[in-house]
Amino acid sequence: MPLIDPVTMSSTTASPKASSPIEVLPKDISRIVSQAHPALLLAAYYMRFPSFVVDPVSTLLSSLLPLAVIQIGYTVICLPPAGTSTKATKKPKPGASKKGLETPTSGPLTAFIALTLTILSSPILFAIQILFGAPLTTHLPHTILSSLHIALLTIFPLVYVHGTDAGKWREIASFYSPIDEVFGGAVGCLLGAWMGAVPIPLDWDREWQKWPVTIVTGAYMGYVAGILVGAWLLKGKRIELD
Repeated sequence: MPLIDPVTMSSTTASPKASSPIEVLPKDISRIVSQAHPALLLAAYYMRFPSFVVDPVSTLLSSLLPLAVIQIGYTVICLPPAGTSTKATKKPKPGASKKGLETPTSGPLTAFIALTLTILSSPILFAIQILFGAPLTTHLPHTILSSLHIALLTIFPLVYVHGTDAGKWREIASFYSPIDEVFGGAVGCLLGAWMGAVPIPLDWDREWQKWPVTIVTGAYMGYVAGILVGAWLLKGKRIELD
């Protein structure tokens, strides 16, 4: 008997069909918000950047709630919750049995579950940053908060649309998931954070070179670039690592 996924409320039995890219919900408000979302993130980050350079911990902490609100609003309005799709479902005929019909997943409920799993998984990003050279004995609040920001940008949308589907997460981990704005944003964010480490050791003596300013800046810029690439340029294609 196939197991039932607690988030998607659907069978976890592997499907022989290749997965498809995530589509924005077919509503005018969804299309508008999906296009405004990257600009809103960059504008909000740009406005907070001066204070971020002066006081990274305080700024990262105070920015967490606004970032969570933006990400929750974007996912609930624009993206299909885990276990659903953007395809229209047929209404049952009058008098027909409802047995076997899928129950639509609530967007706010899925967002709450995704947010919980995102917070619980942020220590993984913290450990990855340490392995990649983040200060181990100092700046721990900086690294913890930057990990939470990156988690909200990458893990939260992925969990919202894919739930805990093991097969889908294997695709994501192997970078074989079809490119869309959710997967593209996640890949772009991680690449941006990695590339953001480049200016730190350079002998420029700039205030913005301190940890983790360039990391978080690269993460935000990479996330927005990944969304645009995934939504417009490479949608549906797969990353070939051969």
